[in-house]
Formats: sequence, structure tokens, C-alpha cells
Amino acid sequence: MTETLSNDEKLICIGCGATIQSDDPEQIGYTPKSAVEKGIENDELYCQRCFRLRHYNEIAPVSLTDDDFLRLLNQIRDANALIVYVVDIFDFNGSLIPGLHRFVGDNPILLVGNKEDLLPRSLRRTKLMDWMRQQANLAGIRPIDVTLVSAKRNHQISDLLELIEKYRADRDVYVVGVTNVGKSTLINQIIKQTTGVKELITTSRFPGTTLDKIEIPLDDGKQLVDTPGIIHPDQMAHVLPAGALKYVAPQKEIKPRTFQLNDQQTIFLGGVARFDYVRGPRNGVVAYFDNNLNLHRTKLGNADEFYKKHVGGLLTPPAENAVTDFPQLERHEFHLTSKSDLVIEGLGWITIPGDTTVAGWAPKGVSVVVRKAMI
Repeated sequence: MTETLSNDEKLICIGCGATIQSDDPEQIGYTPKSAVEKGIENDELYCQRCFRLRHYNEIAPVSLTDDDFLRLLNQIRDANALIVYVVDIFDFNGSLIPGLHRFVGDNPILLVGNKEDLLPRSLRRTKLMDWMRQQANLAGIRPIDVTLVSAKRNHQISDLLELIEKYRADRDVYVVGVTNVGKSTLINQIIKQTTGVKELITTSRFPGTTLDKIEIPLDDGKQLVDTPGIIHPDQMAHVLPAGALKYVAPQKEIKPRTFQLNDQQTIFLGGVARFDYVRGPRNGVVAYFDNNLNLHRTKLGNADEFYKKHVGGLLTPPAENAVTDFPQLERHEFHLTSKSDLVIEGLGWITIPGDTTVAGWAPKGVSVVVRKAMI
């Protein structure tokens, strides 16, 4: 039964157990004030997420802090489950959950690369899955299998369901991932392909916490569990102004852009990042970013002044009215001995030959890393 608030009492969602709040639509428990009043009146107070789930079978993503998510992972370690670990192929490094292997115990991990439709069709998918496995191994993760899907386009979802059935072996299934990897879209596609949609979904929460989980009953009485996404604060999406977020969420297949560079040349990635070819022979580099992000080449020697003069104009995003609030770019230098990708987390990457020295610039707080070339 739901009651009105007293001085030491909180309103609770009867669907998931989250504390009701009307301040932040992006946080757990959000409910518009008008809906709170109506819910109290009818003795059925749901947060907006549970309301949509209950009436429209729509799962909305929920974001948690690192500490909250680690508590959630500790619960998973004690479960007997198959872990379906969803990553964003376009932002693989930004999709990694640090220390995941330590928190899942002996539970097997099925690695699922989402948004594969964004990568060039010429890239062999078997090669991509081998690359994913290698990168996961470097992070201490040993998946029992690797597969690719496009949740948005409903590609390979049936194949994923077959793999889940193959590996779960009378266990529950926990779907985990960071925010923005398309995990909730994937869950919704799974629901659509299962019969009896209206009866499928229940909500509950882990005891002793305010963390939601959504349980989808399986035929044998076990559960497929959707877990909230962990926030990675070092991704580009967390520093871009709202109008520029489209550049970190490509909707179409990425078209690689090739530049022949001499050393001491720079490529600006709009005004949000920068690539310096510091030392090395004349080489071709290939850029993989949203097709609409403007890339501009100039000389390294005058790059600093060029940026100051043109950021917000020729170099956008950010737009002119957002330049003053945009974080300062920080430099990260690397010497590459073999073909590698320089990755601006959440934005894209540039593939560079070996025996070169390069630098990547990104807003303060956004990670720049080097990895074995994906393509």
C-alpha cells in the first residue's frame, strides 16, 4: 500500500522498489509529479520506467554509479547464471567493465557485440569476433563464445537466443553492460520474439539495495534478468553538449576516411578531439568516425593557434555558443611498433601503421587508448 510522505518516509515504486523522485528523468525512480499524485490517489504508484514496462512492454535504460554497479555484480557472483555481456562494437574499449571477471565467479560469459551494422560490410565478421575475443582476453575475460548482433535492426537475435539456450544449462541468464551499448533495445527484441509478451515481465530488486532488475521468466522456471547499466564517465558522451551527441551515436554504416600524412601533420575531429602524426614516414591513416563529423587536416606547427581561432566555427562541434563551457583538450602520446588503432573513447578511432609516433587529444577526462587494429 502506498501512502503520502511524512518527514521520515519515502514513496516507493511498487514495481521495482526504487525511491520515487520527480527531479531527474535520467535517474532511477523518476515519476512526473502529476503521476505521483494520481498514483497515491489510486494506491498504485509506479516509477515511469515500470509504468512503461507494465503498459507498453518497453524497457528503458537505467544508469548506476560504479559503486552501485559493483554491488550488483557481487549479487551476480553468488548466482548460478550464464552472463550475457553486451558491448558496443563501435565503442568496444568504452564498453569494457573493469574487473568483470572477478565479479562473475565461476559463471560463464557469452560476449555479445552489438551495433555490428555500423562497421563496414567489407570487414569479415569471423575476423571481428576473433579480435573481440583477443581484446576480452587482454582484459582478463575468457568468454565461452562470441557473437554479433544489431539490436536496432533485429539482426541475429534468433541466433543469440539459440546460443543462450545452448550455454545456460538450466541456469538463470544475467544481461550486463555499460550504458549506451543498446542493452535495453536488445532485451526488448528478445521479448518481441517470445510468446505471451503481456505475461512475460515482472519486476523486482536485489535485497538490501535500491537496484532494479527486470526478470523475464524462461520456459523452465529460470529467469532472464536485465540489469541496470554502469556509467563510464570517461566517454565522450559525458562531455559533449546535447546538440552534438549525434556524433557519438552513429545511425548508419561508418564510411572509412583515408588520409595520406607526412609527419608533423594534424587532423582535427571537429573541435572535440585531435590527432597528431608526430614522427614517421609518409603513411596512410584511416579514420572511423560518424560520417557527419567534419575532419580537417592542417600542419602540426600551427595547430594550437588554428584551434583557438576556429573552434566553434570551422571546427564544430562544439557550436560557437558552447565553446566556453567545453573542456580543454589534453594530449596523449604513443609510440606504435605495429599497426594499431588510436581510440578516442565514445567517438571513434584512427588506424595507424607501426613504427610511428602519434598523439591523440581529447577533452579532459575522456580516455585515449591504443589497441591492436580492429580492421
